Amino acid sequence: MRFSPAECATETFTGNGPGGTLILGDFREKADELTRRFAGTVQTVYLDPPFNTGKEFVFKQRVSTEGWQKGRPVLTLPAYSDVWDNERQLLDMLRQAAELSHTLLREDGSFFLHIDSRLHARARLMCDEIFGEKAFVNEIIWAYKSGGRSQAHFSRKHDIILFYRKTPRAYFNIAAVGVPRTNARNNHMRRGVDESGRVYRSIVTQGKEYRYYDDEEVFPGDVWEDVSHLQQKDPQRTGYDTQKPARLLERIIACSSRPGDLVCDLFGGSGTTAAVAAQMGRRFLAVDASVSAISVMRKRMLGCAFRLEAPSGRGAPELDGCLRRGLGFMEFWLDRFRLEEGLCEMDLKGNDAADQVSLGYLRGRVFYSYDNAARTKAAPALTDSLRAPMLEGTLAMSVTDVLGRRFVYALEGEQ
Repeated sequence: MRFSPAECATETFTGNGPGGTLILGDFREKADELTRRFAGTVQTVYLDPPFNTGKEFVFKQRVSTEGWQKGRPVLTLPAYSDVWDNERQLLDMLRQAAELSHTLLREDGSFFLHIDSRLHARARLMCDEIFGEKAFVNEIIWAYKSGGRSQAHFSRKHDIILFYRKTPRAYFNIAAVGVPRTNARNNHMRRGVDESGRVYRSIVTQGKEYRYYDDEEVFPGDVWEDVSHLQQKDPQRTGYDTQKPARLLERIIACSSRPGDLVCDLFGGSGTTAAVAAQMGRRFLAVDASVSAISVMRKRMLGCAFRLEAPSGRGAPELDGCLRRGLGFMEFWLDRFRLEEGLCEMDLKGNDAADQVSLGYLRGRVFYSYDNAARTKAAPALTDSLRAPMLEGTLAMSVTDVLGRRFVYALEGEQ
């Protein structure tokens, strides 16, 4: 039995959560389509755009079973470019992102723009124009301790998140982001125990006593020092540069949305926004122009219900495997997946060039996935078989290679 390359525009996955959509493409080129499909439906927009650093950022892709077990070998692939002809070019792109976000938001929706000191002043004025000065809610300071220390100036150890609401009716739930009370700020208070045995700290101001109970949560202010940057060996790390910690997105999504709401990220990147939204029972919409980003996001979302809108690659690496018919199911093992000559400097053998594999059915140009495998630190090999029930359609494989490219193969002679 032979599999041959097939055209595919969309993959659909069943799984946990209310579902979501991943889209490969530049949001500016997709703006009309996004407006037609999602205008007025998004509850929360979080944007983490380029910061005008002048750098080329990368994705470090582990390769083969050994690479996932030991951290080597790795391929260094392009993630995104933060090099601009001039600052105006970047600001024009950022304006288009903010304007599209405003269009996509519901009337009770919220907008969060994550930037740093390079763009802060101009971005604040720009958002005031788009959303209105009265729509400004907070300038959140995310302060962290990671990174080097400068002797030429005070070390730059914070980012800025501009928080706007679309209308005064915006949903906001501070109770959803309460944190345990610590003793750090209680040194000037007197400790006491009330008649029911609850411990509290108290302070007297102008003859009135104010009590703060130890078992009550406190709500964060606009300086977030309790969310740490991702460390080098953090298990969250995907290898994608500038990845943000899940806890940061948990706080943003929790305070501004409810289960079932739609959360949008037009710079999807490593997929943290989409992954956290899914974990919290929200729907998600993530867009990115990088195949590396889509590859990372696709892997992170396996196990969730979602739709991937990205055309399969043209041409295709050679694929060999073993297919077996069982009682009511089809079973497949991927034995060999060979990249085209000259694409990779590594000598990849067997199925080492494959990073993700799915088995399902092709109906028209839509691939319906029924079983998936992906290399991770916990499961570094792609040796397990994949199974799919016997259904209508053409049995097909979807394979994402170590370069981030996705290919679909249809079983020849089967309809």
